[in-house]
Amino acid sequence: MTQPLLDIRGLTVTVAQGGPDVVQAVSYTVNRNEILCVVGESGSGKSVTAHAVMGLLSPDQLNVTAGEILYQGRNLVGLPNSEWCKLRGKCFGMVFQEPMTALNPIMRIGRQVDEVLQRHTDLDAAARRTRVLDLFAQVLLPEPGAIYDAYPFQLSGGQRQRVVIAMALALEPDVLIADEPTTALDVTTQAQILSLIKDIQRRMGIGVIFITHDFGVVADIADRIVVMRKGEVVESGPAATILNQPEHPYTRQLIAAVPHKPQGKEAQPER
Repeated sequence: MTQPLLDIRGLTVTVAQGGPDVVQAVSYTVNRNEILCVVGESGSGKSVTAHAVMGLLSPDQLNVTAGEILYQGRNLVGLPNSEWCKLRGKCFGMVFQEPMTALNPIMRIGRQVDEVLQRHTDLDAAARRTRVLDLFAQVLLPEPGAIYDAYPFQLSGGQRQRVVIAMALALEPDVLIADEPTTALDVTTQAQILSLIKDIQRRMGIGVIFITHDFGVVADIADRIVVMRKGEVVESGPAATILNQPEHPYTRQLIAAVPHKPQGKEAQPER
């Protein structure tokens, strides 16, 4: 059996200095060539789990107290920050909910993406610029040259999110983590970003963890689904199974909140 890209086993995250568990014995895997949707309301632990995978937990606030995070068989729990810095970008890329928090408002867009390449590659300035413009074209930004010289405030919300996706993909990571990347966008732009993420996943053959509270979004992109509630996984499985035959009452509740019943990419119409 093929080894998963990422294998989270019994992960428990606890508030520092003896506080409660915010993530309890969470287990799920991510494979190449698939989109795994992690679904749950605010406070379900889905983003905390993702931050643990990225090594972004603040030790004075949250600590991994049990479990393993295996990346291609290597346990990442307990790594020093110097090792995490080698993994972020090259192995894991992350797209956050609000792109303005990921972008420096007083630095030109192209320079911000260029910094990633300058820090992690041996490319010269001309090659880096070419690579940045190519990334902008890959995420379907109009007029990449103009975008390169623009400031974040000069772009729309959807364009800023595409820039953040380009930054996350700059070093061609194996796993892309998208944490509620469409929540702040209008419906049309949301659909465009979802289509872009699906297209990128297919073209690059990467594993995607897509975090959301919205089962309507899940139906459009998920291959598999993990449902989290109060820090625990309550249900997981293939998207069509979860969407059409949910077993846990909480999953049924989330699906019922969607105006039109989602059926998933592989689901067949009910007869």
